Amino acid sequence: MINEQVMTTWLNDAQNFLLKKIPYIPELGIILGSGLGKLAELVEDAVVIPYSEIPHFPVSTVTGHSGKLIVGTLGDRKVMALQGRFHYYEGYEMHEVTFPVRLMQTIGMKGLVVTNAAGGIHPDYRPGDLIVIKDHINLTGSNPLRGANLSNLGPRFPDLSEAYDGKWRELALSLMTEHGLNPRQGVYAALSGPSYETPSEIRYLRTIGADLVGMSTVPEVIVANHGGMKVLGISCVTNMAAGILEQKLDHQEVLATADRIEETFLRYMGQLIALLD
Repeated sequence: MINEQVMTTWLNDAQNFLLKKIPYIPELGIILGSGLGKLAELVEDAVVIPYSEIPHFPVSTVTGHSGKLIVGTLGDRKVMALQGRFHYYEGYEMHEVTFPVRLMQTIGMKGLVVTNAAGGIHPDYRPGDLIVIKDHINLTGSNPLRGANLSNLGPRFPDLSEAYDGKWRELALSLMTEHGLNPRQGVYAALSGPSYETPSEIRYLRTIGADLVGMSTVPEVIVANHGGMKVLGISCVTNMAAGILEQKLDHQEVLATADRIEETFLRYMGQLIALLD
């Protein structure tokens, strides 16, 4: 936990640094998950800032997360893309994991797109599927809003009854068919990691309504909602969860699947981001 005064100081330091580097306030934030960072390379007129240069910013430590903040245009949209995210399992506290979202809110951004690599629990899912996240289950054992409330950014008890914006989800689903994707949405369960789940845990998750499982995204979405941002979430099913198929799990499979669907992911996300209001 961190107190409000310290967090405010950190955000002011990061904001002052960032506003000297970028030519405008982006409209939309994009957080790119494992193996999905190539989307950031499509950003034009890009200002590229390594995370290590931004005051109080964590640094990505996981393969598939390059660790760069990129501001520029994607289609006609001014975006801020995070090429790599931070995870609770890396040893970061929740206020560090979600610091980039807080920074977006502090400089005045109102929309966030989160992507992730996820394990497929739903029996109809297959590696390579893109799934619109309709809701989540937080099983990380923590909450990024624990501690003193940042009252200048949001309420003590924020509503999460529509954590993922309904109109944005409808738009995301409507575009899938023309990209050869089966339009589906599902519930994402977040666990702390870094170990993959056991078959018994996956059976439990399926019983309580989870379609997807991963180790990220939910803390960022909670903080985004706290600060009044509209959120869209897209999961790439990069492997089937433990016990669904008779095979062991491996992070290299995650990266290989993301690489295999890269072209489809880039086309789809590029069009989708251009249309988000």
